Amino acid sequence: MASSELKKNLEAERMLLTGGLKSLLPHLLRRIIRCNRHSISNTSGMAEGYKQANIVILHKSLADDFEKFCHANNGPLPLLYRSKPGDWKCPSLSSDSDIRTDCPQYRVYEHGAFTRSVKSLKEYSEQLKDMVTFYLGCSFSFEKAIQNAGIPIRNVEQECNVSMYKTAVPCYSISTFCCNLVVTMRPIPESKLEAAVLATSELKEAHGAPIHIGDPGLLGIQDLSKPDYGDPVHLHPGDIPVFWACGVTGVEAVINCRSPLAFTHSPGCMFITDLKNDSVTVGSSSEVPQVYCISQDPLHYSMVSAEATQKIKNLENLIGIDPGDRGIIHLHRPDELLKACLAISHARSVLITTGFPTHFSYEPPEENDGPPGALAIAAMLQALEKDVAIVTDQRAMDLNKKIIDDAVQLGILKRPVPLLSYRRENADSALTFLCENGNPRRPRFDHLIAIERAGMAADGNYYNARKVNIKHLVDPIDDLFLAAQTIPGVTTTGVGDGGNELGMGKVKEAVKKHIKNGDTIACDVEADFTVVAGVSNWGGYAIASALYILSTCEIHDRYLRKAVGFPQLLKKKIWLSALPSVTKEEKLLKALVQHGVRSGKTASLEMEVDGLPFYDTHSLMIEKLLQELKQ
Repeated sequence: MASSELKKNLEAERMLLTGGLKSLLPHLLRRIIRCNRHSISNTSGMAEGYKQANIVILHKSLADDFEKFCHANNGPLPLLYRSKPGDWKCPSLSSDSDIRTDCPQYRVYEHGAFTRSVKSLKEYSEQLKDMVTFYLGCSFSFEKAIQNAGIPIRNVEQECNVSMYKTAVPCYSISTFCCNLVVTMRPIPESKLEAAVLATSELKEAHGAPIHIGDPGLLGIQDLSKPDYGDPVHLHPGDIPVFWACGVTGVEAVINCRSPLAFTHSPGCMFITDLKNDSVTVGSSSEVPQVYCISQDPLHYSMVSAEATQKIKNLENLIGIDPGDRGIIHLHRPDELLKACLAISHARSVLITTGFPTHFSYEPPEENDGPPGALAIAAMLQALEKDVAIVTDQRAMDLNKKIIDDAVQLGILKRPVPLLSYRRENADSALTFLCENGNPRRPRFDHLIAIERAGMAADGNYYNARKVNIKHLVDPIDDLFLAAQTIPGVTTTGVGDGGNELGMGKVKEAVKKHIKNGDTIACDVEADFTVVAGVSNWGGYAIASALYILSTCEIHDRYLRKAVGFPQLLKKKIWLSALPSVTKEEKLLKALVQHGVRSGKTASLEMEVDGLPFYDTHSLMIEKLLQELKQ
C-alpha cells in the first residue's frame, strides 16, 4: 500500500477511535468500509446530512431499460447517477470512491436468484467491465432532516436497521423490469406526522414525502414484526407507522428481471456520497403538504396541499349559506367536505343513494333536490375511473332508471350507472348487500354517499320537514350505513340541508336544538362525514368540484399512486368535462319536471339568495363553485 494511502487510512482509524463511526465524514467512512476492518451492519444514522445511495449493477444491455424504469417510478428509484460500463467511480457523487468496495455488503444475483453476500466485488472485476452502476436515492439521507424537526428516529434509537417491506402496489413496468413497490417504515409520534411530511417532502432525491400513513394492511403488509428486509422496529405508544418509497424496489426489479448476473447493495448497507442534503424551503402553498385522518378502522391518513385544502374550504363556505334562516348554519362542522372527499378519492367503488318522498300525496312523491347532486357526483366518479352505483327505493326504480337514461343522453354521465334496490329480509341482509358472500373482508363498496335521502329518526320513522311520517314510502337503506360502521375500510358521507337526511345523525343534537321540529325529525343514523349545505344539491356539486381539486393536486396525486407511475394530470380535460355546469343543471331539472318530479322547497318560494329567487339559485351556486376552481 502506498504511503499516502496508508496515512489516509490511519487518519480514518484515529478519527474513528475519537468520535465513533457516526461522526466521520463520508470520505473517511468509505475508507473504513473499504478496509473492512470494522463490522458495519447498516449505514443508518451515519454521515448525518449527507446523501446515501442504493446500488444496482446490471449488464450494459439492460441499462437503458432500467433507467426508463427508474424514471417511471421515481418515488422509490430517484436516479442520482448512472455510470458508464466498467466505470467504478462516480465523480459527481464522490471524489474518491470505488463501487466494488465502498458498500459494507453486497448481494449477488444469478438469473434472479440471490446466491451470496460479499464484502467486496473485486473478484468480479472482469465481469464489471461490461456492467453499469446505478446510484439511487435513499431514505437514510433524510434522517437528519427528520431529527432537526424534533422527531425521533426509532431504528437509530434502537440501534438497528430500518424495516423494509414488500407491498401489493405494482410499479410501472418497463420491458423486463416489473415488480411491486418496497417501502421503509418509520414510527412517528401522531403529533409529529405533519412535521415529518414537511421535513421530507422536498427531499425528492431521498424519496420525498411518505406514500402511506397508517394501517400497513392497506399496502398489503400483514405483519410489521416481520420485515422482508432490515430489522423489526418497535413502535412506542402513540406512534403511527409511516411508509416511504424505498430503493430496495430496485432489488426486486433485479430479481424479476432474471439477468444472468447482477449486483446490489445489501439492504441498509448504502453507498455514502459526498453530497449534502441542502436545506430546502417550500416555496408556495401549492407545495405545502397537509395531513388529515380519513379513517380509524383501518387507520388511514391522507395528504393534500395547503392550496387545495383552502379551495375546498372555500367551497364548503359557499354551500353553507342558509336560505330562509332555517338554522342549518348550526349544523356545520368544519373540514367535513374536505375529509369526505379525501376518503372518496381513495375509494375504488362508491355507492350513492338519494330520494326524499316529501310529496307523499303525489305520484311520484320525490322532490328534485337530491338526484341532480347525486348525478353530479356520479359523473365525476366515472371520470376518475371509479366504480359507482346508485341504490334507491324499489318503488322508485323505474323513475330513477329514466333519470339516469336522461343524464346519459344529456351528456352528464358517460354511461348508465348501475341501479340497485335493497330489501331487509333478515338480520344479515345489509352485510350481504355490501360484501361478497356477506364477508366483511370483501366489501363491494368502500364508500357510501347519501344525498338528500330520507333518514330514520330515533323512533324508527321517517319524517319530512313538516313532521309528516313518510315511512311507508322509504326502504330501509339506512341499514347499509349502519352495517358500514362494522366493516373495516368502508366509510360514509351524508349530505343534507335540514337534519332529517340520512347521515345527519352525527349532528342530531344540533338539529334538535336549532331546526324546526328537530326533536321529532332529526335523523338518528350517523355518517362518518356530514356535509351540510343550504340545498343538498349544492353539496353534491361541491363534492364533484372538490374531487376535481384533489385530482389536480400534485401532492395528493402522488400520494394516491404511491409515487409510482406517472402523474395523472394528463386526464385533466376529462375531469373538467365531468364538472357540473349551468347548462347541464337546467336540462336535468327540465327532464325531472317531465317525469313529474316537483321541488321540495314549496314552503320557501319567497326565499332569495343574492337577490335571486330560490329556484334560480342552483345555477348561481354552480357558477360560484366553478369560479372558485378558476382561482
